[in-house]
Amino acid sequence: MRQEKKFISAEYLARLNRSPFFIVTDYTGLKVQHFSELRKRLRQSGAEVHVVKNTIFKIAAREAGIAELGGTLSGQIAVVTGPKDISAAAKVLKTFAAEFEKPKVRFGCLNAQHIDAAGIAVLADLPSIEVLRGKLLGLFQAPAGQLVRLLNEPAASLARVLQAKADKPA
Repeated sequence: MRQEKKFISAEYLARLNRSPFFIVTDYTGLKVQHFSELRKRLRQSGAEVHVVKNTIFKIAAREAGIAELGGTLSGQIAVVTGPKDISAAAKVLKTFAAEFEKPKVRFGCLNAQHIDAAGIAVLADLPSIEVLRGKLLGLFQAPAGQLVRLLNEPAASLARVLQAKADKPA
């Protein structure tokens, strides 16, 4: 392998090792200004997209310990990676594809687990991690709030009875 290819392969290997996920897309037919817009939107969500040659990506994926990609890599591909959640990047890809009909999501990988295009679409429909954390916190707080109201109710009932008795003319 030529020295340039080794360097590029090492760069993609580092990128794959830093990211808990990657999404492989087919960007064939996407204009340069649209690709730049996609990069900007992904950057805002904490992800980045890079065009990569199939052979170099296969080498980097194999060295990163990702399962064999087989014949799933063909044509022009771009790889989306990021240090945060896959859901935000999948949302950006889904809305962008709805606007411009490109890029087409092929497959992805989350924590070394292969995800097909349908799985990526499901991840795109999930709420953000902050919303999910808020819902989980609400679930944890609900029983405690009910317990406090339950323990407080007898005293509140007694206070209402005494107030009604005091307000009643003698």
